[in-house]
Amino acid sequence: MVEKQLRRRGIRDERVLEAMGEVPRHEFVAPADLERAYGDHPLPIGYGQTISQPYIVGLMLEALELKGYERVLEVGTGSGYQTAILARLAAQVYTMERNAELAQRAKARLTAMGLSASVEVIEDDGSLGLPLSAPFDAIIVAAAAPSIPSCYVDQLGESGRLVIPVGPLDHQELRQIRKIGGRTVSRLLGACRFVPLTGSQGWQIDPPSSA
Repeated sequence: MVEKQLRRRGIRDERVLEAMGEVPRHEFVAPADLERAYGDHPLPIGYGQTISQPYIVGLMLEALELKGYERVLEVGTGSGYQTAILARLAAQVYTMERNAELAQRAKARLTAMGLSASVEVIEDDGSLGLPLSAPFDAIIVAAAAPSIPSCYVDQLGESGRLVIPVGPLDHQELRQIRKIGGRTVSRLLGACRFVPLTGSQGWQIDPPSSA
């Protein structure tokens, strides 16, 4: 997976490649999808959510430009797969999941992997960010927003990076937003398609209530 889907497609950050090689993706997918766990495609995890394809995970993590000392906010814990990788790349990860069942499952997986000391799972509306724990060195959003919520920019520290998919429900642009001197600089990373960011600062859509 790392060689064919990441390195050959242009992911160059060796820390990202190493971390993704260490985290067993098959432990974060449904039993019925075990044989497809390392394919370069998203997989359903219930409640209308997905685990992103490995290449997109690698692209987003590389754009965070993490060195190992950072405090990171992740919006959209999902299965906890990306969270487990982030825990190997940063000092502290705060991860937010609106769905109670997904949050509990992810917390159990991450605790079993010995990551509870560096990862805090918060069940809440991630579209608002986590102001009480800000500022963050980096914020990664694993759901598509109609526009960039201002709260994320506000919660970034100086030189902080936000990686987020932005656009209509059927297709989006993946962007890196860098905060410099109180202003933002945006860089396009590519086209993508994510599940919608729901909540008060996202799409006003009721999330599925069952798996």
